Amino acid sequence: MTVKAVIWDFGGVITSSPFEAFNRYEAEKGLPHNLFRQVNSTNPDSNAWAMFERNEIDAAGFDVKFLEESTALGHPVRGAEVLTLLSGDVRPAMVAALKACKAQFRVGCITNNVQTGHGAGMARSSDKANAVAEVMALFEVVIESSKAGVRKPDPRIYQMMCEALSVAPEHCIYLDDLGINCKPAAALGMTAIKVSSQAQALAELSAATGLSF
Repeated sequence: MTVKAVIWDFGGVITSSPFEAFNRYEAEKGLPHNLFRQVNSTNPDSNAWAMFERNEIDAAGFDVKFLEESTALGHPVRGAEVLTLLSGDVRPAMVAALKACKAQFRVGCITNNVQTGHGAGMARSSDKANAVAEVMALFEVVIESSKAGVRKPDPRIYQMMCEALSVAPEHCIYLDDLGINCKPAAALGMTAIKVSSQAQALAELSAATGLSF
């Protein structure tokens, strides 16, 4: 494989995963472990998350709809509570890898996000927003689901990135922390890396690119 582009997810790859914050919240509130993941995976194309990430509902609509969906699972949680947990912390080692890739390949970011907080990383504070903005500026192309009206794992969003970078899928590496989002990338011909940990992701990215991180 000739690598021409490295395409990155943001939350859970460049930053710590929001699911870590979700699990902490669940533990603090005495909720079942991975309750939020269960809500997100129920009716995944038409649930509150999907609609919000395509900008089909606003924060108020998400607040109500997530409450309905979590209540249906027996554990009522307002969507507004969830939104406070979305932004993660930037991982310096991943940013360093991004910069190394940028020096050799084209780089893009595909992020499922919502119109809340500050910018594409959905940061809740100005300091964190500034840190996210600095990283976002490194990408040649950023596709945000809430602006594009299409979200992962819809194959169209990966094709949009390939077109924007003028690179065929088979020459791309794609990193995401969710397997469901890696599958369509791999089906298109990309080398997909499921990010389970920072060390694992950097090792696989190094092997795929020939770069040292």
